[in-house]
Amino acid sequence: MTDKDETHSTASSLEGWREAERSAAVARRGRLAAETAAAAAEEAATASLATAEAARAALTSSKLAEASATKTAAAARLAVEAARVDAADTNAASALADVEEMAAHDRYREAAQRAAEP
Repeated sequence: MTDKDETHSTASSLEGWREAERSAAVARRGRLAAETAAAAAEEAATASLATAEAARAALTSSKLAEASATKTAAAARLAVEAARVDAADTNAASALADVEEMAAHDRYREAAQRAAEP
């Protein structure tokens, strides 16, 4: 082999090596991109499952809250009715006390008039 053939062969081999390095670098970047995409997809899948579970829990909580609110409203209605009955009883008792007071006042006035008569 001559120096020229050897130089050509060395230059050709160097060019081949550089091309192989570039191809390997591109392949490594592609592999890294694919691994990153796969990891992101796994995270997205995990997050979507967590979101679904949170939605189920929120639905359950809202149903419990609705049931509790319905019971609270029913209890409030009963309390209002009881308060109205108490208010009516109090009004009736107050009216009776007023009548009794007027009757007692009339009896006193009559007694005072009788005591004043000669």
